[in-house]
Amino acid sequence: MTKSFPLKPLLDLSHTRLDDATRRLGELISSENEGCRKLELLQSYRNEYQERFQDAAREGMGPEAWRNFAAFLARIDEAIDVQAKQVDRSRHLTVEGKQMWMNERNRVKAFDTLQTRHIQREAHALAKQEQHQLDEHSANRHQRKRDDRA
Repeated sequence: MTKSFPLKPLLDLSHTRLDDATRRLGELISSENEGCRKLELLQSYRNEYQERFQDAAREGMGPEAWRNFAAFLARIDEAIDVQAKQVDRSRHLTVEGKQMWMNERNRVKAFDTLQTRHIQREAHALAKQEQHQLDEHSANRHQRKRDDRA
């Protein structure tokens, strides 16, 4: 009879933690992608508005319109700065999440290796035990044949 793997609870726990780390990493990557998309959208909008500002300036505009365009561009620039910082923070969190995921994956691999070795040792011990029983059975049968002849 084979013995169960004594570290099975730890193996199960490590699989659960790996699943959690995988889910969390997916959320972090999704958040980073969304932040990048928003930053690109803001930058695109800023470029578009800058072009409108330049077109209006070429055609001539009053000081009030000039100030309004400039103020709005400044607000867009502020939003871009805030979003860029958010993207940087999100990238940092994603890198940390990848490291956590890799650590959990390595832990699972280590426990899986230990379990594989345990299974192999148990299989080897079982095969050895079965061979011993076969040898014993064969020896007994041989002895009975000898006794029957005598």
